[in-house]
Amino acid sequence: MIENKKEFKLISKKNPKSLLPNALTILGVCLGLSSIKFAIDLDYSMAVVAIGFAAILDTLDGRVARLIKGTSNVGKELDSLTDVISFGVAPGFVMYFWSLNELGKFGWVFVLIYIVCCALRLARFNLTTIEENESWKINFFEGVPSPAAAGLVLLPLILNLSGLIELRNYAQISSIAILTTSILMVSKLPTYSLKRILISRNSAIFLLLGIGIYVSLLIFYTFETLFFTGIVYLLLIPISFFHFRKRNKKSFKSVVDDDDEVL
Repeated sequence: MIENKKEFKLISKKNPKSLLPNALTILGVCLGLSSIKFAIDLDYSMAVVAIGFAAILDTLDGRVARLIKGTSNVGKELDSLTDVISFGVAPGFVMYFWSLNELGKFGWVFVLIYIVCCALRLARFNLTTIEENESWKINFFEGVPSPAAAGLVLLPLILNLSGLIELRNYAQISSIAILTTSILMVSKLPTYSLKRILISRNSAIFLLLGIGIYVSLLIFYTFETLFFTGIVYLLLIPISFFHFRKRNKKSFKSVVDDDDEVL
């Protein structure tokens, strides 16, 4: 009697195109874990760069999957697990080795809080569903996404590496940054989903020009550019909140008007 055994398949035979996006996701895991190794070796600049590249791959894997029609359920789950490691565990460990260990047990507690909040945020994201009549909400996240949260947590370290300002008490600043970011992740504060930005053909050339300038700044002024990028993102949070409220009121008004017409 032949038994039917279910085998775990990372790549479905029916959808071999999922190999590329899954490979990018796994590479992101390797970069996240490597950032911890760099931090142990006290090479904090490479630790930040490794997490930065992991964030780039996190942006690319989903787009590549949709572009080549290689999306899969395994890929979705793998992406969430990668985010916990690369943008939860890795930044937490990097900040602990850099400054939070000066706070003793409290520093480790802050790291645990951040990682748990990251996992909770991703679990909630996986269960989030959007109604058809509210498709505009796809342009917003509920809470700060984990890649952006990693950047915010690393801001004190990035500021130190940039040399722009000489500060003391980095341990206290880092604890404030990691606790504030943890709250922002699990909050219901609407933030822009930068992955969903649609650019018209007429604006594409300006986008490419902007990307070229930004990459050039990253090459020559890496940490200064990363620091100001984090500040810009922080400024976008209140803007996204008021934008969401405006869109939500407009959507609610249109639904009410439609109900009135039916009656």
